Amino acid sequence: MNIDSIVYLERLRNLVQDLPGVEEATSYGTPAFFVKKKLFARMKEDGVSLVVHTTNRNALMKRQPDIFYITDHYLNYEPYVLVRMNKIDDTGLKAMLAASWKLRAPVKLLGVYEQQS
Repeated sequence: MNIDSIVYLERLRNLVQDLPGVEEATSYGTPAFFVKKKLFARMKEDGVSLVVHTTNRNALMKRQPDIFYITDHYLNYEPYVLVRMNKIDDTGLKAMLAASWKLRAPVKLLGVYEQQS
């Protein structure tokens, strides 16, 4: 892990800490975040991009191609988009992570989250 990767990982940890039931583990050898064993975000192997579960990948890439993109590998993995960590601010990244978490979280945890907000 290079220094950027370490900084980005700490940034991610801070941004997901208020999401109920989040567990940090690894996925494909990179740090990853799960809710009830369902992956919602992980660092890409390059250490500077994030793989995020989403339902609106094409809209994100069309609206902000400098931030959101895919590689050929992800062409057939529709629910995932790549995020350039150096191009997105904390507000946008936190919203992206929360939206991804909501797609993967069980109803009970969604209720807990709504009560916190």
